[in-house]
Amino acid sequence: MATSQGPSFHYHANAFAFSGEFHRPVQRSIEVQAGCSLPHPGGHGQASAENFSLDHMVRFTKGYSHVSGSKAGKGYHTSHATAVLENLNILDMVTADRVVARLASDHDPSKREGHIIAVGTRFENLRVAGCPVQVEMDHDLLIKSKTHAELSKNVARLKKSGRIADESNGVVVCSLAKSIQIECPGVEVDGHVITVLQFGKLYVAELVCSHGTRLISMMRLELGSPHDATLIAASPSINGTPFP
Repeated sequence: MATSQGPSFHYHANAFAFSGEFHRPVQRSIEVQAGCSLPHPGGHGQASAENFSLDHMVRFTKGYSHVSGSKAGKGYHTSHATAVLENLNILDMVTADRVVARLASDHDPSKREGHIIAVGTRFENLRVAGCPVQVEMDHDLLIKSKTHAELSKNVARLKKSGRIADESNGVVVCSLAKSIQIECPGVEVDGHVITVLQFGKLYVAELVCSHGTRLISMMRLELGSPHDATLIAASPSINGTPFP
């Protein structure tokens, strides 16, 4: 009797440029912009959106994403997920020339987890309330954390140093932002969170990690008064597992 043989590896990668919802003063939902997903056998996918504008509250000239997964030889498997926004403007309070989020994985066939890094992830000319924001990325966090167990240990050290980090039920939440510098009236920084008076909170380069999986949201905004909204900008996720 013939037996079913599955693929040697199951790829997983998703990415989107922007999404969210305004609740007040008007209700507007923003469908996922430039979203794409990788089929589990691997391959390549891409999506783009141009000249997006929502009631002049959110606009960008271009958003795009692309994902890929393939065998690299000797049983190794590689994959990546990238999401990019160009000329982003949110309520004339948060602007950026470019926002780039990139995750890449190299999976050794002898291991259950791939090594996922975020090299290339960055902000270009990020401004909040018209003031320049300098974000120093901690790329070494993922470079030196080849497994989830190693990441858990490194995050524990981050927490002791005062950076915002937490872990619950095997899920680690932290930030790729090592430091954020901004001098601006009405703006305060606490870890990876920028709070703007009578505007809301901007969570910078937020990571959500579980065994073999990494997700990054370059911007997560929780707006309060006078606008009430939840928005996410440039967010890829990636993992991959050998076939049982």
